[in-house]
Amino acid sequence: MPGGPTANDSGNPQPLGGNEMPRFAGITTFMRLPNRSEPADLDVAVFGVPFDLGTSNRPGARFGPRGIREESVMIRPYNMATRAAPFDSLRIDDLGDIATNAFNKDDSVARIEAYVGALMEHDLVTVAMGGDHTIVLPILRALAKKHGPLGMVHVDAHTDINDDMFGEKIAHGTPFRRAVEEGLLDGDRVVQIGVRGTGYAADDFDWSREQGFRVVQVEECWHRSLEPLMVEVREKVSGGPVYLSFDIDGLDPAYAPGTGTVETGGLTTPQALEIIRGCWGLDLVGCDLVEVAPIYDVSGMTSRVASDLLYEMLCVLPGVERRDA
Repeated sequence: MPGGPTANDSGNPQPLGGNEMPRFAGITTFMRLPNRSEPADLDVAVFGVPFDLGTSNRPGARFGPRGIREESVMIRPYNMATRAAPFDSLRIDDLGDIATNAFNKDDSVARIEAYVGALMEHDLVTVAMGGDHTIVLPILRALAKKHGPLGMVHVDAHTDINDDMFGEKIAHGTPFRRAVEEGLLDGDRVVQIGVRGTGYAADDFDWSREQGFRVVQVEECWHRSLEPLMVEVREKVSGGPVYLSFDIDGLDPAYAPGTGTVETGGLTTPQALEIIRGCWGLDLVGCDLVEVAPIYDVSGMTSRVASDLLYEMLCVLPGVERRDA
């Protein structure tokens, strides 16, 4: 099809290049991938989860997948820093969005779990664009049915371990408490990075530590490279399947203002790259990038950062080659 995404010599789906179609035109998928694949034909399924019924402050993350896709048009297929070639190495495509229920949170959670559960009938890795952080619970439920309890690298301003929010057991501030209770996570292989801000009590982060999590408060990250930390993280979470969950509010609002629950003093974009690149070599079985709310953004910068981070996730998936040419 003229102007459509192509396959290179690998035969894998490829992003549409800027010399084939102007960056401001073409199909609005992640990196303008073709959206022509069946899950059985893929190694990596990218999909959107337009959902924000679990938010506690500013809504709008339901528009996150669309914003991320729109700002992904500038990304090229080769990683010039790590030499990763994800689209040559793996069959990757954007499958579109899950049909969430805009009027019913619990039904949406069930729909997400069913969708990802169907993907788990195939040997592939999931990469989800949120959506608020509620979406990680049904994703973990589906992945754990196949892989068993997961290790996790969790980047966030918040631990998301509340027991409830206004009496609701499932919301964007509760998923990892539910995940532990349901046996979806291996607490001894979980690291939370970037948590900060104020709390209701001095021990608000201690529940995570009691489960075996390594909690890295953001003050440990200030004014330094996180490459040494990621050595520790890899040692902590290795030994089994790992999930990578990245809440965009883990970044400082100077870099990512377009989100619902901003917190001052966050991670920088170079540190975010160090965290994701530091996951190279882990047995990653799924990733997400959540809480992008484009309505609060400035010139699309949050969506752009999010799209770059999603691309970096693709670059560290198992099976991705690093090439010199």
